[in-house]
Amino acid sequence: MELRHLEYFVAVAEELSFTKASRRMHVVQSGVSSAIQSLERELAAPLFERDRHRVALTDAGRALLPEARATLGAAQAAKDAVGQARGRLRGTVTVGTMLSTGTVDLPAILGRFHGMHPDVSVRLRISATGSSGLIREVQAGALDLAVASLPGPPPAGLAARLIAQEPLVLICHPEHRLAARHSVALAETAGEAFIDFPPGWGNRAIVDRAFALAGIERQVPFEVADFIGAGGLVRHGLGIAFLPASVAARLLAQQDPAAAPRLTCTQLSDSDLIWPIYATTPRHRRMSAPAQAFLREVLRAAPLREDPHLLVISRSDNPAQEPA
Repeated sequence: MELRHLEYFVAVAEELSFTKASRRMHVVQSGVSSAIQSLERELAAPLFERDRHRVALTDAGRALLPEARATLGAAQAAKDAVGQARGRLRGTVTVGTMLSTGTVDLPAILGRFHGMHPDVSVRLRISATGSSGLIREVQAGALDLAVASLPGPPPAGLAARLIAQEPLVLICHPEHRLAARHSVALAETAGEAFIDFPPGWGNRAIVDRAFALAGIERQVPFEVADFIGAGGLVRHGLGIAFLPASVAARLLAQQDPAAAPRLTCTQLSDSDLIWPIYATTPRHRRMSAPAQAFLREVLRAAPLREDPHLLVISRSDNPAQEPA
């Protein structure tokens, strides 16, 4: 069994496309197909169900995927050891991120990391399913680490370091009944139409939890996957929205002074809607040297500099807190 075959298998399993996997691996599609067929012959089991319209893992493929990732991880660890002995870091790190990381300047972190480690290739992924999707990919081994929001304790198998947090604020149309208020109580928003993000997004989970704890039902007729879209719907009077304070500030600052209507921003008086941002990593899987180096850079640049190395793990793993 060749490592190259396992690399192609993992690429197809993650992309669910032979075409996309071949582009990712920079080889012709026939080479990927041939490698998969060779692997299937060796294992005497089909790894993918494929037809003209879709590619899906078989039961055998799903069983192989975590083992293939572990094998490739061990091979990468061996390469890392040799690279470190020679004084130069090489390899690949796959990082997941939310659409917005608030006060965490991820592009700046990526730029500095590239300058420090030019031989490390960084692959950046944005999850269409928000933080919940990022967490699942870290747990499954598809991501080395992710910048994500957790509304509660991390799930089993995950370590999380708090690197930033900020309040969620309410944005309204200027003629909305709450627009002129400096602050409002959560109950005063009952009955309003909300513009929010899909279930699974960290900021959506925080707001949903606050309303559930307060015993207040709310209506979310509009779900969007970007902050600019949310601002546009609010601007046209279709509802109100909770956004991270830094995002709301940018939206308000970018408004055309000559354009109308202009959004307004209001704080909550009785609820702490705090949007936390974590650097999340696998709990029971050894991180590669490039991934560890990238994590160190994220922690060094964390806005929460008081204790960015605080490690929070699931109670089902271990109730203790450990230094990074």
